[in-house]
Amino acid sequence: MAKIGIFDSGLGGLTVLSAALRQTPHHDYIYLADSANAPYGEKSPEWLESRSHLLCTWLAEQGCDAIVVACNTATTGAIASIRKAFPDIPVIGVEPGIKPAAMTTQTKVVGVLATQNTLASDKFKALLGTLPADCQFIQQAGLGLVPLIEDGALSSPEIKKLLKEYITPMLESGADTLVLGCTHYPFLIPCISELFGNQLKIVDTSDAIVRQIQRFIPDENPEDEMQQITLRKQHQIYLYSTKDGDQLLTHAHNLINLRDINIAIQGLTISL
Repeated sequence: MAKIGIFDSGLGGLTVLSAALRQTPHHDYIYLADSANAPYGEKSPEWLESRSHLLCTWLAEQGCDAIVVACNTATTGAIASIRKAFPDIPVIGVEPGIKPAAMTTQTKVVGVLATQNTLASDKFKALLGTLPADCQFIQQAGLGLVPLIEDGALSSPEIKKLLKEYITPMLESGADTLVLGCTHYPFLIPCISELFGNQLKIVDTSDAIVRQIQRFIPDENPEDEMQQITLRKQHQIYLYSTKDGDQLLTHAHNLINLRDINIAIQGLTISL
């Protein structure tokens, strides 16, 4: 059993935690939400790198065997320097799923909804440069979405207004695929489906992140039933927030059905 650390600017990385709990259920998890400083999408590169290093240092001090930077903005702005600073710990980042989108689109038009910093990053531009030239990527910064998601307003009039403003032009340009380039955005899939039906195939990268976790930290899958019961009893999830741990726990229960997981879950507030 390993201890996996996951951090994000707020609630978004819960989408990664949910996928990890489904697919690698025998590890312990520490989730760190930097909600006091969300959103990250418009922060300076210097701030992002400094803050990401601080959060990773804290997770390393908790004994994490691997760290997931479950934030597209932090990944594009700081992943290289984080890996250099923590050479003995696997550090797994996230990136918008434009590669699988390019392989699945039928119209060769893909919408990319991401943060302003992600779209402007050299890492994202380099990734675009590796993809087929006949595929058009319509890039849209999701300004205003993350604060509303952090407030739990997942189907509010404000959310719907912004989604219509951002996604409608993609459809009008022929997009048949939508890349959610921020880990917060998968929480909006029900709302997107309500507004646009099945006009868009949605690409989320949580499962790809879990495959990377499994690559570095193989999951235990004991055949003996008693061993499985023992592992479940030992399993722990710790949810830390730099703003409000109780609120994070409530959001986690509501968003990823933690009530169905028969293990110890704690929500804690920390100052970093």
